Amino acid sequence: MQTSQGRGVGLGLALVSALAFGGSGVAAKPLIEAGLDPLHVVWLRATGAALVLLPVAWRHRALVRRRPALLAGFGLLGVAGVQTCYFAAISRIPVGVALLVEYLGPALLLGWVRFVQRRPVSRAAAAGVVLAVGGLACVVEVWSGLRFDALGLVIALGGACCQAGYFVLADHGADGEDAADPVGVTAHGLLVGALVLTVVARPWTLDWHLLAGRAAMDGTGVPAGLLLAWLVLVATVAAYLTGVVSVRRLSSQVACVVAFLEALVAVVLAWVLLGEGLSAPQAVGGALVLAGAFIAQTSTPRAARPEPVAQGAATAGAGRESPGGRELSDDSLPA
Repeated sequence: MQTSQGRGVGLGLALVSALAFGGSGVAAKPLIEAGLDPLHVVWLRATGAALVLLPVAWRHRALVRRRPALLAGFGLLGVAGVQTCYFAAISRIPVGVALLVEYLGPALLLGWVRFVQRRPVSRAAAAGVVLAVGGLACVVEVWSGLRFDALGLVIALGGACCQAGYFVLADHGADGEDAADPVGVTAHGLLVGALVLTVVARPWTLDWHLLAGRAAMDGTGVPAGLLLAWLVLVATVAAYLTGVVSVRRLSSQVACVVAFLEALVAVVLAWVLLGEGLSAPQAVGGALVLAGAFIAQTSTPRAARPEPVAQGAATAGAGRESPGGRELSDDSLPA
């Protein structure tokens, strides 16, 4: 019962994270169209979130000494890497292609778990990835304006690797007795990401007066500061916090596939708030993404922390748990 409740909470947090991340494009696009450089928008997003969570980072300052590699990796890959690779890729290849390649991250993650960590991968998670990738191809209409650029595709693939790294590191922080608090990891990761993006985005060239004006959202003027606040507080702070905690309650395999809903949310919000049409193929693709996420969530999540039990009960339960601390589902692929 407790495991089922934990699974439900984890799925709820994963869905909230996908909704929050999916709303980032709706807030960022009007700012970019108002004249802000895309990398400046990313820098504002990460830096604003890092400042909001600065008291949290200070409270968990011991993590800098205990888990420096985890914090550095999370900030470099999960914050700076994904965003920088995505914006660099769309400068060379179509946005839809870049988004699809980036969302190959879950497939790369399953490959990492299966062939590098040599741990079983559930058929549900694998099938969910296949369905979600196919659905995402329809959502972003990858066939529109496809043009091949080797460097652009390599950069987009780098974004996929960074995305997979985000889920691996978010999950890795819970391993062992020295488990890192997910809120502390998020706060420090955003600080690291903001520092890295400062070098990449060069914010000293930012046109600050644009933030005091208004940006057009489907013909309606919206204060740029309000859009930035949404981007920082909802699409970054809330999105990362709920995302990392959901990985801890589920598993990286399941949470990363549920994250495919981010693309669907982005398309629907763009349709409603920005007036960008939703075509029939996109609607079909959205249904496939939902189906993939639903199938993937049937995979067995991280097992709950075991309570002390009698030796006989512990012996009776032996053999149902993997070396990594997860229960093995009956549909797991053989190791």
